[in-house]
Amino acid sequence: METDSPRSPEAEIGHRVEDLWEVAQPQLSPSEKLNSCFEDIPVAAFPRTHPSQVIEIPSDASLADTVETLSKNKILSAPIRNVDAPEDATWIDKYIGIVEFAGIAMWLLHQSDASGNGTAGSAVGSPVANLAARLGSFTFRRTSSGRVETTTDSESDEAASVGGSFFETLTSSEFYKNTKVGDISGSFRWAPFLALQTSDTFLTMLLLLSKYRMKSLPVVDMGGNKIENIITQSSVVHMLAECVGLPWFESWGTKKLSELGLPLMKPYRLVKVNEDQPVLKAFQLMREKGVGGVPVMNTNGTKAIGNISIRDVQYLLSAPKIYKQYRTISAKDFLTAVRHHLQEQHEASPLLHDVITCKRDDVIKEIILKLDSTKIHRIYVVDDKGDTEGVITLRDIISKLVHEPRHYFGDFFDGVVPLPANSTV
Repeated sequence: METDSPRSPEAEIGHRVEDLWEVAQPQLSPSEKLNSCFEDIPVAAFPRTHPSQVIEIPSDASLADTVETLSKNKILSAPIRNVDAPEDATWIDKYIGIVEFAGIAMWLLHQSDASGNGTAGSAVGSPVANLAARLGSFTFRRTSSGRVETTTDSESDEAASVGGSFFETLTSSEFYKNTKVGDISGSFRWAPFLALQTSDTFLTMLLLLSKYRMKSLPVVDMGGNKIENIITQSSVVHMLAECVGLPWFESWGTKKLSELGLPLMKPYRLVKVNEDQPVLKAFQLMREKGVGGVPVMNTNGTKAIGNISIRDVQYLLSAPKIYKQYRTISAKDFLTAVRHHLQEQHEASPLLHDVITCKRDDVIKEIILKLDSTKIHRIYVVDDKGDTEGVITLRDIISKLVHEPRHYFGDFFDGVVPLPANSTV
């Protein structure tokens, strides 16, 4: 069948799926056909990030420099390169882990006086120790290998309330400037991160990004010494947006959200924060519930007036002066201050937009195009009155594209299970 030339590398993948779709065994269900198509395409075919855009952070970089790098490049995470590793080291030895905004948010939320252990921390009575006292029990301790371990207790709204001057004081402290990114990196038991090999399949990649909750996946050649590509949930949804119009995509993309079982979460389980609650409560909830963002609800809790995502922690650390006038910083104060700051700096950001919403009767294709065009990671589902009743994330969308065959991963995860949540940031 003759078709127009693909308009992008992502669309080229779509045409490749289309070719496989047309010759797939007729007895397969549409879901099984999609699985079969994606199982036949290697990860090496996924459009590559330009080498200059694969951002690495040296292990001796300060936390302040790391926040600036992630923010400037508009990325959620980056691999940490071991500055002590030789140039010809394999990727397993060349990198020590991944730093994410989620880990930075945890660091911010749970600083404590760890001086009793002779590890990272600050003097009693300092701003950092005062925050720790308000947020609950938390300690850093260093293992024999030098990695930092953490323990935490739950936090309250009162604990999360800090004055607007706190963040400026914290970010100007020697403690903040001297904290190294290597101290807050996440890691796996046998390797610095869970990586895909170039020979792995699209099906493996899509399952890891959805069912197994990975937000990004470095791609490596086993035995190689560099990261060949980094595939994110966002890049996969962009690929899907580029496939609009292809028969295989339309057969799936024209289904209503309700037909696909979206949103996945019942309304009463939606993780949210009230506009009057402290902004730190939003980041606490993200960490406790394992979500990447929360809606900021109006006073009666029915409608979302904004969204705070995990990456927005950058504005507490990179622009602390914008909160000085606030005695305490509520979620609404945070949104107002950051929007004003972004407008002054002429910066584009999803925070400047109204909350993006949809309804259960919308088709999945429309949601993909909205998320891709606005460069956001979640869209809120509203009812006929405009009340918020659910959320759909990039992960949710990918999870409805493929399913995991029985015993598919086999021993894939042996030895690469992440360290316990209370062991490594």
